[in-house]
Amino acid sequence: MLRLGPGLITGAADDDPSGIATYSQVGAQFGTAMLWTMLFSFPLMAAMQEICARLGRITGAGIAANLRKHYPKPLLFGAITLLCIANTFNLGADIAAIGAAAQLVFGGNLNTYAFGFGLLSILLQIYLPYQRYVRYLKWLTLVLFAYVGTAFVVRVPWGMVLRATFIPAVSWTASYWMALIAVLGTTISPYLFFWQASEEAEEVRTRRAESPLKRKPLQAFSQFRRIAFDTRIGMALSNLIAFFIILTTATTIHANASTQGIRTAADAAKALEPVAGRFAFLLFAIGIIGTGLLAIPVLAGSAAYGVAEALRWPASLQSKPRQAQKFYIVIAAATVTGLLLNLAGLDPIRALYWSAIVNGIAAAPLMAMLMIMSTSPSVVREFTLPLYLRVAGWAATAVMLLASVAFLVSAARGSS
Repeated sequence: MLRLGPGLITGAADDDPSGIATYSQVGAQFGTAMLWTMLFSFPLMAAMQEICARLGRITGAGIAANLRKHYPKPLLFGAITLLCIANTFNLGADIAAIGAAAQLVFGGNLNTYAFGFGLLSILLQIYLPYQRYVRYLKWLTLVLFAYVGTAFVVRVPWGMVLRATFIPAVSWTASYWMALIAVLGTTISPYLFFWQASEEAEEVRTRRAESPLKRKPLQAFSQFRRIAFDTRIGMALSNLIAFFIILTTATTIHANASTQGIRTAADAAKALEPVAGRFAFLLFAIGIIGTGLLAIPVLAGSAAYGVAEALRWPASLQSKPRQAQKFYIVIAAATVTGLLLNLAGLDPIRALYWSAIVNGIAAAPLMAMLMIMSTSPSVVREFTLPLYLRVAGWAATAVMLLASVAFLVSAARGSS
């Protein structure tokens, strides 16, 4: 039976609180007009994540380890620095969103919740062995269906929704293009590349019957089949949930012309209550908490894998703390730094803004390097990419390059 794991968790983690905030803003501002982006981005993100997973399984190493072996050190450390900066800002925004959502549901102090959830995530990553921890993360993906449920407790014009999904409605305005760039940047993110490749390498290390495909090529057919299934299910889930977040906010907040003040995921949850009722509000808010708990370890873990692989440190969530001290220190440091950004008063929206800029700079070059490595026999031996992944991967790279350039131009114009 095909196994769900790294692809499912990666896809679910893509719908983190910062992603929820982006999708909520898009739905509140433009209604159903950008639902088509979820259909458009699915094959691009699925292809890139499948390419990353294949690289991890073929080589038995993550992206940073492969960059270290095949590229100059300045390029490696530049990519890792950008990854860590972006992830830290994203962690800060996500931790703040969890605290805000918990405050909305339970009352109390936002910073207390943020500190508690941040500490819980650190302890779980350090003291739970990988196999058990991944099992909990997989179950946690079920919380995403709160957003599907929310859509079905509000009135939805399904005919209009179907048209908006399959027929793009493009508006030639600066705000529309900024929103489109934000959606693409949220959907296709470097930290997801690093995480899924490292998790495939982790699976090789922790399962006795499995080895890097370079050593056991006979496993290739079954492993590539599993990776394709796992990744496509994970990315389909990710885009399905994003679709329903846009749909829910479009048919409630946008339909009631109450788009003002929708800056965070918690703002979207709060705005839902007067127009969609208490139950919709609770589902949305609880989903924020659950997705935050899923995303924090992926953000911190991808940064830690990147740093540890670049510096040749032992790196495994299966290892006990004393066996991979530096790896776990990076996980703790990234999470704590994100938490401190909140306590220092950093605006979560500002954090997401800088995270988007750093990701925009890093995404397209990193994707190009991934494509080159994955088509190079010196890296992957006989397991170079099939034609469909070459076409989809380079198409995704071109789209992200155009989106990144457009984002940076728009940001420069906005600041001038």
